[in-house]
Amino acid sequence: MPAVKSNRPVNLSMGQVLEVNLKSPVAIASILHRLSGVIVFLLVPVLLWLLDKSLSSPEGFAEVQAIFGGFIVRFVVWVFVAGLIFHFIAGIKHLLADMGVAEELESGRMAATISLILSAIGIIAAFVWIVL
Repeated sequence: MPAVKSNRPVNLSMGQVLEVNLKSPVAIASILHRLSGVIVFLLVPVLLWLLDKSLSSPEGFAEVQAIFGGFIVRFVVWVFVAGLIFHFIAGIKHLLADMGVAEELESGRMAATISLILSAIGIIAAFVWIVL
């Protein structure tokens, strides 16, 4: 039987997948976009509960104010805001790509890099505003 090149998929180890994906800003932006979506999805109920508690009564508002006095809660809120900032900016990048803007390889890399930089600036500003 002659040696024929197989077109079957190859299973890669997680190390190989990360080695390939961490070199591309497009892959990094895509992975972080999914991760930020999960973070926002998981933290929305917690923050809605805090909002409900704060609006229920003056005592509830005082309790929520006391809760926000701690570093951990402010950090969790910052994680939510950071996820929201990145998810929003990456979402705009994806919408622009859906309309035909920056969908080629090089312009897509540039758009992913710009979205990562803008997100980093926004996330750092949110950290200073919320946590510090």
